[in-house]
Amino acid sequence: MPPLPPVLAARGLVKAYGGVLALDGAGIALAAGEVHALAGENGAGKSTLVRMLLGIERPDAGAVELQGAPLPFAGARKAAAAGIAVVAQELSLFPDLSVMENLFPYGPPRRAGLTSPARAREKARAVLDELGLSGVPWRSPLGRLDLADQQLVEISRALLERPRVLILDEPTSALPVDAVERLFTVIRRLVGQGLAVLYISHFLEEVRSLADRISVLRDGRNVMDGTPVAQVPLDVLVEAMLGDTPETAAVPANTSAPARARQLSFHKVSLGRRLHEVSFDAPAGRITGFAGLQGAGHLAALEVVCGRARPSSGVVTLPGGEPPPRDVRRAVRAGVAFVPSDRKRYGLMLDRTVWENTSAVSWLARGEGSPWLNRGRHIARANAHAERLRLHGDARTPVSELSGGNQQKVVFAKWLDIEPQVVVLDDPTRGVDIGARAEMHGIVRELRAAGKAVLVASTDLAELVELCDRVLVFQRGRIVGELSGPGLTERELSLAMNAGFAGTTTT
Repeated sequence: MPPLPPVLAARGLVKAYGGVLALDGAGIALAAGEVHALAGENGAGKSTLVRMLLGIERPDAGAVELQGAPLPFAGARKAAAAGIAVVAQELSLFPDLSVMENLFPYGPPRRAGLTSPARAREKARAVLDELGLSGVPWRSPLGRLDLADQQLVEISRALLERPRVLILDEPTSALPVDAVERLFTVIRRLVGQGLAVLYISHFLEEVRSLADRISVLRDGRNVMDGTPVAQVPLDVLVEAMLGDTPETAAVPANTSAPARARQLSFHKVSLGRRLHEVSFDAPAGRITGFAGLQGAGHLAALEVVCGRARPSSGVVTLPGGEPPPRDVRRAVRAGVAFVPSDRKRYGLMLDRTVWENTSAVSWLARGEGSPWLNRGRHIARANAHAERLRLHGDARTPVSELSGGNQQKVVFAKWLDIEPQVVVLDDPTRGVDIGARAEMHGIVRELRAAGKAVLVASTDLAELVELCDRVLVFQRGRIVGELSGPGLTERELSLAMNAGFAGTTTT
């Protein structure tokens, strides 16, 4: 008997944005009764492909077909009406509305032409029970639920219409282990009833345990196209995602011994469901990397250091022997610098000048009062930073007129102005060109040479390998490995992030 045609298929998709190819002949075919995984590194083209499947984006070339016919809709709502449901990586819920209102955002289902709250509760109860949410208060605001239960509510909403195709984009990133198992049980049951599932995740071991087939994108092209998962060992899958990545180990520029007496220390630190008895030391004069998939806990550890989260238990000690800051203001005064990944939202005042941005933290740290009371001194310091960082613009230039790389340099300058003892960097070169990236890496190495404790998290594995003396690998709130020396490579990092510690440690 010949195989059934795919429910949803994309072939030969090409999409360019401003001359940059996001997709270059990519495709995928989703069959009823199967879980088809889609894998690839950040920027491989996965999100663009999903937008094509939903009709949100139109390809420059290629075709998308539903049940063998050209895609007849545009947008997630029309896709849902055609039987394609999607659960995006970013929650699309309304925290101020009730759980029931979030499950039926367009109103309760109708019976005999009239809305029927009773019918809504009946439909919702069946799905919520499947996902272990039978005890959730229906009338309470959704925002009162923890993040894991909110994620399950969003998945419940997608399942309410009993779709033919379900697209899940990183659905387990916020879920504890027991919730993941509940979700997988439901997925397997639905697949057994003929549902086609597209499952997108960086958790490769989850992919291998759940999916029947897998497609891998790299640079907008298929390097695997519907390969049976059972035929793909983990190391082969990692190789397919990374390609011919040079396995160059990190070579620290600073070979002198760190000042062991001065170090940031975590001892059995827990933070709700996000961290579980985490212990590590980050010495001054060293660059310590933090790696993990989304929700792994590495960013939660950095939030504790920066005063953005308070641990529920355990002991944190700063390099000078002080306890951890209780809030952001105290973190600044304790000499903890934080360079965020989203500079426009959290790192800069775009409508202000360079000097106003660079002085925004120092006046708080030194208790100098308004920067305008010492305007001349702040402008002089800003110009000194601009020269040191090779900033294209002077202290009076509005930040909005600078390039992305120069804006990020202003964020660095703002924190350098307080001469911090701990420097926390979250994706420090995100969205900057290769020249600015090299310059900022030079700044980070200067901070190490100056005896700062530098902590770096990055979604770019090559950056961690290039910059760090060692990298701590997190999974589900725990440290599962440490890589350094010859063992610190992109391949070993990817394996460790997905399957626990998979390399050697050199100290």
